[in-house]
Amino acid sequence: MRNADLIKEISITKMECLRIGNAQDEEAKTGVTVLLFDGGATVGVDISGGGPASRETPLTSPVTADNPIDAIVFSGGSAYGLAASDGAMRYLEEHGIGYDTGFAKVPLVCQSCIYDLGIGSATVRPDAKMGYAACVDAEQYLLREGSDVHGTKSSDLCGSLGAGIGATVGKLCGMDRATKTGLGVCAFSLGELKIAAIVVLNALGDVFDPESGQKIAGLRAANGEGFADTCEELYRLARRTDLFTGNTTIGAIVTNGKFSKAELTKIASMTRNAYARCIRPVGTLADGDTIYAASIGDIPADINVAGTFAAEVMAEAILRAVRSA
Repeated sequence: MRNADLIKEISITKMECLRIGNAQDEEAKTGVTVLLFDGGATVGVDISGGGPASRETPLTSPVTADNPIDAIVFSGGSAYGLAASDGAMRYLEEHGIGYDTGFAKVPLVCQSCIYDLGIGSATVRPDAKMGYAACVDAEQYLLREGSDVHGTKSSDLCGSLGAGIGATVGKLCGMDRATKTGLGVCAFSLGELKIAAIVVLNALGDVFDPESGQKIAGLRAANGEGFADTCEELYRLARRTDLFTGNTTIGAIVTNGKFSKAELTKIASMTRNAYARCIRPVGTLADGDTIYAASIGDIPADINVAGTFAAEVMAEAILRAVRSA
């Protein structure tokens, strides 16, 4: 990462009030990743892809009620996977967490899904049981065997697990020429300001290291030697109307900076620069690209600094989603 003299990597558990849990079906290659916010979070969202599968994202709009979000759920299974939030809501309700309506506490849970039906089993999708299991896994966040003195390492949460177990990229010409990716997680600090990025990398396009310009994942060449170019192939197929649509990169930025929903929506849109730097093409109608931005702290910070910083952290998470898979 650039500006290494100013930006320092930190343990993911230095993000106080954030817990991350995973559950997956190893054989079916689909799963759930849940972000639990102890005390709730203020959240904004940026949706740049043309085909998102999502639940309760209107809660992040600056024109809706300013109630704290209790969890963000990422899953496979395309729109079928939205059932995973039912399990997260049950877990939160059992723990007395949610918006108090006077008659019951209703947990506020946002969710986005990737399309992973082309790998493993297309008939097994994340459900309420798997969503609940991911929340239970988050209970062990500070206690996992092999974690450092600060708790779970970011590297322990990267790779083919959770919502990333069925993630792939470079699928324009079908799954036989795609590259396996996964879940990417990292956290960095800039003085008092901390930002973590969590991403499930499941793009139509190819993935590049923005520092070197090197392609590190994507559409494989027809002869099996190296990579082809997805953009070039897309132009060749310009007249076709049946292009593969099973994609979507979903991610979240979590910060201890204090921001409103409107400001977080802007930070999320600035974070989208990471997608553009690392993925080509990106944000197509064949993708449901989505980025949440969540505030769980009260550190004063400039929105321009936070948005620029967030894009760098997200880019690093994307690279880790490739290299750890």
